[in-house]
Amino acid sequence: MSMLSIPSPIYGSSHSSLSISRLPYSLTAQPLQVSRRAKVRGVVVMSMEAGIGVMATKLGMMSFFQPDGEVVPVTVVGFKEGNIVTQIKTEATDGYDSVQVGYRRVRDRKLTKPEMGHLEKVGAIPMRHLQEFRLQTVDQFELNQRLVFDELFKEGDLVDVSGTTIGKGFQGGIKRHNFRRGPMTHGSKSHRQLGSIGAGTTPGRVYKGKKMPGRMGGTKRKIRKLKIVKIDKDLNVVMIKGALPGKPGNLLRITPAKIVGKNIPKN
Repeated sequence: MSMLSIPSPIYGSSHSSLSISRLPYSLTAQPLQVSRRAKVRGVVVMSMEAGIGVMATKLGMMSFFQPDGEVVPVTVVGFKEGNIVTQIKTEATDGYDSVQVGYRRVRDRKLTKPEMGHLEKVGAIPMRHLQEFRLQTVDQFELNQRLVFDELFKEGDLVDVSGTTIGKGFQGGIKRHNFRRGPMTHGSKSHRQLGSIGAGTTPGRVYKGKKMPGRMGGTKRKIRKLKIVKIDKDLNVVMIKGALPGKPGNLLRITPAKIVGKNIPKN
């Protein structure tokens, strides 16, 4: 049996010998535990995209007059320097096919040395954001390739846009879950408080997932099947019908809309 000499926690000079087998935890390396879901999907749980996408910056909202006179609300989306392919993963090397894209150029000092080394290896400029797009095939892409929005999409196409919603901080049930308030007069002592949150002895606890006050916003959301209304090459902006997550300046991820059975396999 192997012995390990460990200093006494009280007297630093004296030593006591303990058996490794008697320690409260194992000092030997343990095999990595992979979830069943990860095993089924080849250790990758990233969802498949309908096609390559780009990253963009939200600029704001406005009204757009269509040729028939209809006024529609649109979100104006701009593009900063970037959308460059920084890494290509294949089934043979990584277990799945995907393309990593960088966005928004920054100064060298804004990145760590590992991040700079990763980008310099492919000859790319320093960029703040790196995101992957899992695809069915990556044969048509090459390193340091620049992705242009108007070459991937056209007016009238449907897209999925994801981003981070505006953070609202800690909010009550009325604002967070659209609860109704209580009476404001006639002796009521509960105006904006919650009602009952459960029964008594049975079950004797509050069920998980109960709608209660808590932190609101600041979460990732995807808005699906939004229509591209206008692509302005001169201003380098795109107008997408409807509202998008976040406030002006927020990072957005734009991909072709998923239509199962058409551009996404059913299985």
